[in-house]
Amino acid sequence: MTELLVVRPGALTTVQDRGRPGHAHLGVPRSGALDTAAYALANRLLGNPPDAAVLETTLDGVSLRAAALTVVAVTGAPCPVRISGRPVAWGAPVGLPAGAELEVGRAESGLRSYVAVRGGIAVAPVLGSRSTDLLSGLGPPVLSAGMTLPVGPVGPDPVPGADAYGLPAAPPELLLPLRPGPRADWFTGASLAGLWRSVFRVSPSSNRIGLRTEGGPALVRARAGELPSEGMVLGAVQVPPDGLPVVFLADHPVTGGYPVVGVVGPGPALDAAAQARPGTPVRFVRAR
Repeated sequence: MTELLVVRPGALTTVQDRGRPGHAHLGVPRSGALDTAAYALANRLLGNPPDAAVLETTLDGVSLRAAALTVVAVTGAPCPVRISGRPVAWGAPVGLPAGAELEVGRAESGLRSYVAVRGGIAVAPVLGSRSTDLLSGLGPPVLSAGMTLPVGPVGPDPVPGADAYGLPAAPPELLLPLRPGPRADWFTGASLAGLWRSVFRVSPSSNRIGLRTEGGPALVRARAGELPSEGMVLGAVQVPPDGLPVVFLADHPVTGGYPVVGVVGPGPALDAAAQARPGTPVRFVRAR
């Protein structure tokens, strides 16, 4: 088993795979890669199993040094990729020689890039997943300089080559198809009607737990009081007391007491939310 040395950890780089769904009854969030399409592509490019762990970077990339010859691929937010100072392809398998340094640079658009290595990041799984969960603290720690990452054995599948053309670009405007409920009746009819016409912005306080919004009109409650805590799901749009919607992402809490005005289903819209930078316009549209 070979290793990767973390030379520069970046602003926030975590190990992610498909997450640990099915443990909400234990109080454990699902976690996992936020941009599921970019994550899947990174593994597909290298012939990895679809659940292999990768690195998810945030805005300014990461630098790694290889202990032995391996193959890597970078997907998600487009960014410069260099090996020992030499530019190499983004969105394609590239060889990383022993002792060479992989430099994944700042995202040119979007927010999160995915760095896969042939064989996968082989940190110890917790509850069946290698994902870092920022809310519960489960899984491996956030990357830090000098940390070493084990790489798993290479599987039988060949490296198939590039197919990055299928990935959409980071959205200039984030459109979130919303299915109203279960607590839409906690808001006035005028607020709900205005929600479909309003433009919000992605707040800088957004993270892997939730995409927070700002700049739009606050939703006004039709009821006083508070709800007892109830279960939360991926894509739930919770409305805290300030009236500005929060879209729950992979590290979301499993329960919450603020009313949920609607739910954004998993798929391309939440993948786009993973790449939406602060200031990106956000509109909620009716789910079909």
